[in-house]
Amino acid sequence: MLRLEEVHCGYGDDEEIIKGVSFSVKKGEFVGIVGPNGCGKSTLVKGISSVLKSTGEVILENEGLGKLSATQIAKKLAVVPQNFNTEFGFTVHEIVSMGRTPYLKRFKGESPEDFEAIKYAMGATDIACFTNKKINELSGGEKQRVVIAQAIAQEPKILILDEPTSHLDINYQLEIMELVKKLNKEGLTVLMVIHDLNLASAYCERLIMLRDGVILDDGLVEKVLTADNISRIFGVDVLVHRNPLTGKRYITSVPKSYASKGKTKGRIHVICGSGAGVPIMHGLKEMGYRVSAGVLNVLDTDEEVAEKIGIEIVSEAPFSSISDGAFKLNLDMIKKADFVILANIPIGEGNFKNLLAVERAIEMEKKVVISEETPIEKRDYLGGKATGLIESLYRRGAVRAKDSRDVFEIIGRMSRCQS
Repeated sequence: MLRLEEVHCGYGDDEEIIKGVSFSVKKGEFVGIVGPNGCGKSTLVKGISSVLKSTGEVILENEGLGKLSATQIAKKLAVVPQNFNTEFGFTVHEIVSMGRTPYLKRFKGESPEDFEAIKYAMGATDIACFTNKKINELSGGEKQRVVIAQAIAQEPKILILDEPTSHLDINYQLEIMELVKKLNKEGLTVLMVIHDLNLASAYCERLIMLRDGVILDDGLVEKVLTADNISRIFGVDVLVHRNPLTGKRYITSVPKSYASKGKTKGRIHVICGSGAGVPIMHGLKEMGYRVSAGVLNVLDTDEEVAEKIGIEIVSEAPFSSISDGAFKLNLDMIKKADFVILANIPIGEGNFKNLLAVERAIEMEKKVVISEETPIEKRDYLGGKATGLIESLYRRGAVRAKDSRDVFEIIGRMSRCQS
């Protein structure tokens, strides 16, 4: 649908803001662009829409935008700007009608098709009741819906929005996001610059994270919206939670008075489930370590506790086997950890990939501690397969702990040896 290849743009020869950005947006996706102020989000939108001159390739439906006229571009791509102001007293109907400009023939008025497109756009955005009102008589949220209706009237293939909620109260923010999500579900491809990470998490399927004009990360929300990424981008410490109603991630900041705690002790990833990780996660947090956990099924006791005490997790759907995607995210967390702990969990087909993740941790030369409060033979529901792998892990350097207290003592010794 939309593809960028090594795009560079800025405000003059000496002020390059976007520095070789490449990504693609598939048909029907809802992609958010996030990052701090000044990182180039709005500049990127201007480069994509040809408002700013750019180098590299911007390709829409297999056609380079540089080879298309403004009218041809407008029939494929519509942009909702960050600010829309007019000193003229246009009515709502007149503003929306401007979206049909690319289709109007010279010296001819609007056709039945134009009127139908305008009617659809106003109905889709629920502004038909404002038809004859002056645009300047509307509230901020109402104006934003009118501007989106104008964009829809263009009948674009892709809708690009530049921080459409930045100046709105929370009720209007949610109203606009619900509207855009509805349009997306009806088939419109959406690329949105958005400054609110919680709104981005709630509505976007995928995020592109920018820093200093380059892409820091790109992928599903759960992959991109991590405490580490947010710390690197915004320079703040946060906790990443899961909203119990929606299942989406949400962010809370950590006050500076708490942010420095535990930073010198390192990071520990706990592989747990079924409540076996609760004492370990609590204890490590109290000791001052930065703790992550996974893969945990939603509604699992360990998952609920981890959410409550602010531990970053990799989660899987309730009562589901670990997917390849969750397994990969688990490995990503392991890569960042100094230590990996395998809690005293039962092993079956559904969570065997967690044991494989521990094996990969050994291969990464991570320090691995295995809590074996109950002998693995009594927790192995795979006919000895898990037992054999655990024994192999011990031979390759994993350390056995007899319970959670022993885990803490072993981790403490390892930490002192590292320092």
